[in-house]
Amino acid sequence: MGIVWGLLVLNTLGSTGAETIVPLPRSLIQMVTMGALVVAFSLALAVNLRLRIRASAYLFLLTLLLVTSVISSAHLESGFGALFRCARLALFVGTLWLVSRWWDAGPTFVRYHIRAYFAVLGTVAAGLVISPGAALPELYGGRLVGALWPLTPPQIGQYAAVIIGLTVLLVLGRRTDRVSAAVVIVPSVALLALTHTRTATVGLLIGLALAIGSLLLTSAVARRFFTWAVLCAAVAAVAFSSALQAWFLRGQSQENFSNLTGRAKVWDALLAAPRSTVERLFGVGLGDKSFDGLPIDNSWLAVYQEQGLTGVALVAAIFIVLGGVALLRPPSLSRACAIFLISYCAIASYTEAGLGDASPYLLHLALAASLLAAPVAANPLSTPEGPRQRIPQWAQRSEVI
Repeated sequence: MGIVWGLLVLNTLGSTGAETIVPLPRSLIQMVTMGALVVAFSLALAVNLRLRIRASAYLFLLTLLLVTSVISSAHLESGFGALFRCARLALFVGTLWLVSRWWDAGPTFVRYHIRAYFAVLGTVAAGLVISPGAALPELYGGRLVGALWPLTPPQIGQYAAVIIGLTVLLVLGRRTDRVSAAVVIVPSVALLALTHTRTATVGLLIGLALAIGSLLLTSAVARRFFTWAVLCAAVAAVAFSSALQAWFLRGQSQENFSNLTGRAKVWDALLAAPRSTVERLFGVGLGDKSFDGLPIDNSWLAVYQEQGLTGVALVAAIFIVLGGVALLRPPSLSRACAIFLISYCAIASYTEAGLGDASPYLLHLALAASLLAAPVAANPLSTPEGPRQRIPQWAQRSEVI
């Protein structure tokens, strides 16, 4: 399962990004990522030949989203690439269904998640050491990118923020030691700071606040950590306000910051574009999450563009179901990790696309669904009790003797 999960992470890394030290053809990158998905599906099928799966509302809604994607892509309005993306999404969802057999609300898949993304961040750190100029290019304003594998600053920031949050929660739940946690958290925080990714930082802080808040009534460690975190944040906000403001603005003007680095203009144009009734309901088919050649950078509008209002309703249902189940579960480490992941994905959906296609965000939500799964009750092997038979009196006397 660890290998399968790592291959799913590799598949969702994407094939576009910064220029690498050794130029990698996009066709080669796509072959590696798609090959990883095929191998992941094959391995999951090999260990689950009897096709035993767990009931999952998240995977059911994801399957409905796949059906909607096929309907919207069948018109070929977005070209044959839309059908290819549907096939990729089908393999992705199918692999998750096969893996769901091992979802037991335990921290096993959380560890798989952290290890896989920490390995990805390891390639980023290696690229920074080998060629600082390629890892901090002027094209991205000096923000950290992947120099060995084409990764953009928002991607790196997302991966760092997610594993930081999950590792902190594992420490609070005493599922890992502090030395191992520091090995993950310290370099991840450094990489997150170098990316200057505001969405990932805000998502990390709010997601952790909500997750730790869910543990306050049952965990003294969480209460102490929350108190110290609030005090340190207040001191840092006062002592380093100018530096934090400069980091947050990234040298942008107030006008550029207010329209979200040009995103708002693309969103207005997308919403103002004329659409037929079918396009409003089902979209134009899976594409590259762009409009008129410009990135949409909003999951809800990207889903509306490609899967219509039906897709938006399904994505909203995913968040409602996962959030509702998380609120109904009793306080626990698994519940806290799920709340963190759901909160982070909800916040990041405003400035990042990916909720309508195979992406790290769907993988984060799949991990949340695994943490919210009801543990499988162990059924002891026992002989079912049959109808009681009357024993004759002579037989009872002989049994006593």
